[in-house]
Amino acid sequence: MKRKANAVWSGSLKEGKGTITTQSKVLDNHKYCFNSRFGDGKATNPDELLAAAHAGCFAMALSLFLNEAGFTAESLDVTSTVSMDVDSLELTKSHLTLRAIIPDIDQETFLECAHEAKDNCPVSKALDLEITLDAELQ
Repeated sequence: MKRKANAVWSGSLKEGKGTITTQSKVLDNHKYCFNSRFGDGKATNPDELLAAAHAGCFAMALSLFLNEAGFTAESLDVTSTVSMDVDSLELTKSHLTLRAIIPDIDQETFLECAHEAKDNCPVSKALDLEITLDAELQ
């Protein structure tokens, strides 16, 4: 299986602009720029797209591991916060925050499944940065 996306950039780093298009066209010539990455511009940026990918991938992996353990989630609310060291232009961390509603699961099984998903979702495996998890069973 292969998935692809396309980015087009023109101009200098700070004054330039770009567009991102995904294979599914969910993003279709969606704007991104310096200010959306390093400021408060109203466009997307690679860091938030990576955070979205990590949150979505983790939620799907957790659903798999829960099902394998005999549970089905009512709700998995996941946020990924990706941090960048702007001086070295290096992504340093993805912090996953999970709020879950899973009927009849005990805390120990919940945490085992959550940590298994954190360590084994495909996006986690692809990232070369610190990954942390705050998991709460509601």
